[in-house]
Amino acid sequence: MNGPTTPRGSTTPPSSITPRGSTTPQSPTTPTRRPGGDLLRALDAVSAERAGDAVLSVRDLTVRFRLRGGRTVAAVTGADFDLGAGECLALVGESGCGKSVLASALLGLLPGNAETSGSALLAGAGDRAGVDLLTADEKTLARTVRGRRVGLVPQSPAAHLTPVRTVRSQLEETVRALTGTARRARREAAEDAADRAAFPAGHLDRYPHELSGGLAQRAATALALIGGAPLLIADEPTTGLDRDLVERTADELRRHADDGRALLLITHDLTAAARIADRVAVMYAGRIVEIAPAHRFFGTVGPRHPYARGLLDALPDRAFTPIPGMPPELSDLPDGCAFAARCPRAGEACAVRPEPTAGVACHHPERPRA
Repeated sequence: MNGPTTPRGSTTPPSSITPRGSTTPQSPTTPTRRPGGDLLRALDAVSAERAGDAVLSVRDLTVRFRLRGGRTVAAVTGADFDLGAGECLALVGESGCGKSVLASALLGLLPGNAETSGSALLAGAGDRAGVDLLTADEKTLARTVRGRRVGLVPQSPAAHLTPVRTVRSQLEETVRALTGTARRARREAAEDAADRAAFPAGHLDRYPHELSGGLAQRAATALALIGGAPLLIADEPTTGLDRDLVERTADELRRHADDGRALLLITHDLTAAARIADRVAVMYAGRIVEIAPAHRFFGTVGPRHPYARGLLDALPDRAFTPIPGMPPELSDLPDGCAFAARCPRAGEACAVRPEPTAGVACHHPERPRA
């Protein structure tokens, strides 16, 4: 990416970025008081407690695509994270870094030339046993996981809506399938789901081809919210929405987590991530290079990985300085640090791939800001 890394879907400058739980926007010209060490430790403990009550535990998740001629695309490499009940984890990074591939791997939606390894344990609940999403067969995923235990707001909603049925009929059918609601109550339940996703009632009897991109996005969000799945994966859920709808959609997704469920938010919109996330995972060239509490990442402390720092510094209300160069091809990754060619802190040690230490995979991590 040659230009500034500006959040996709934003219609207002990201100067409104405020860490969740904070009340004062963060700005280089109007700094806020840095929370005391005790408060930071207390906030860290909240995130750790949520992660300990994991709904999803991912270990060494790796995805490779085999291409003709023997080429391999290393789409995701060694992803490790926990997602706790009541927690929102925002997964951010430039386009093509592997975020959506990771989500597709969790739902068993990868194409036939994909090879996966590692584990992704979805916790059991009630009489339901835990399941490894990476090894579960298609019958298990289709009948007991997708929609029921893991909901999805897809990145391309129009492709996931049935073209020959109205939005209302699709909502009512989803209500029937996932909740068993009596026929007479399905209409009200469908309209309630549409309202939660800010989908206008006057468009419920339209077909997908009659919807704008933003309306299709809201219809897909409404479908994903039905059933209250313990884990919701929202892949760019604010694309095509104006800022008011971005905030309303983000807040509704946050309520899903606040009800004791887990939310994996995949987004370019750092403003939305700052609004609702508890933790932030930064992905670069297929690897998670930093995981940090949102109050630290967006606050005065700041991220520690140079790439993560660059994402924030590219915003108009910060240094407005683009990250130089382009990400490497996932089919031709270097042996060492994939960010080294673009990193002002790179040195000889970067010829060796850094392993995560204290949440950061970097030989020369940034020091916390004062």
